[in-house]
Amino acid sequence: MEAQKVDMFIMANGKFFESYQVAQIRDRLIALDDSKWIAIQTVQFKDPTTCLIISLLGGSLGIDRFFIGDTGLGVGKLLTCGGLGIWAIVDWFMIMGAAREKNMEKIKQLLY
Repeated sequence: MEAQKVDMFIMANGKFFESYQVAQIRDRLIALDDSKWIAIQTVQFKDPTTCLIISLLGGSLGIDRFFIGDTGLGVGKLLTCGGLGIWAIVDWFMIMGAAREKNMEKIKQLLY
């Protein structure tokens, strides 16, 4: 695959991944067959900043965890009112990393 297309993809979607993962993604995309390129471009990633805002506003109800696809944790937060508020506060610091990890899992399914 063309390095220029891959670099454009990385520039547009780099914020959805941890910085240490970007080089690995770039290497895999360059080695990727062109037939999978359309599937890679159509993947919808969860924005970590949006997750943080949702966590600040509705974290005690588990909405942030439902948003990134952690249904079990979302139900747990909902039933415990965010772990009596403690779990909600902890997620303010962790939700962006969790969203980036979910995005990495999603792209790994297509790359490997």
